[in-house]
Amino acid sequence: MSKNLHIDHLVYATPDLAAAVADIEERFGVAPTPGGAHVGLGTFNALLGLGGRTYLEIVGPDPAQPEPVNPRPFGIDDLTESSLVAWCAAPQRALIDVVQAAREAGFDPGDVRAMSRQRPDGVLLEWELTLTSLPIPEGGVLPFFIDWGRTVHPTADMPIGGTLMALDLFHPQPRTIDLFLSAVSDEAQLGDDEANITLNYADRAKLTAEILTANGLVILH
Repeated sequence: MSKNLHIDHLVYATPDLAAAVADIEERFGVAPTPGGAHVGLGTFNALLGLGGRTYLEIVGPDPAQPEPVNPRPFGIDDLTESSLVAWCAAPQRALIDVVQAAREAGFDPGDVRAMSRQRPDGVLLEWELTLTSLPIPEGGVLPFFIDWGRTVHPTADMPIGGTLMALDLFHPQPRTIDLFLSAVSDEAQLGDDEANITLNYADRAKLTAEILTANGLVILH
């Protein structure tokens, strides 16, 4: 499957952020850098570049924050182990237009929401994204969308852990997923260095990422 969707980042959610970061460092041979707190959501993240403007977000509970009023995003509260749960696409058109196209195709990625976080060095990052309520739509196979606006992209100064080679999507109804992805794809052709997105049949929705690192091929499930 070839879709004109730029993968901004992959979401690797965990019930124990410190343990997950240590595991990723061992597997990739590169330490993720601390990202920052999502105030009010009860989460903190760590980041690792995957080549170009694509990165891995490791996100888990933030012990420095009080328990959030609502469940933490990405089903973190129900996780028993680290898992690749979602992916984020950065469209070339306005997010409101992407949301409209998705809804017309029968897929609701959620409303556009302004968000921000402060890095450990004090730099404030601000962006807009689509955020849906739990559960994650179609098991994370369908993306959410982000627009970094004028904020410098996080990959500008993060360590590179490897190169994302492929994102493999699995779903019981791949034709339906294909229609949804076609509705939100950009018209312009993306560069040749974009990771390959494949869509496959499976009994349940899931996604895996193939990442080429200095330690060899790492597969995140």
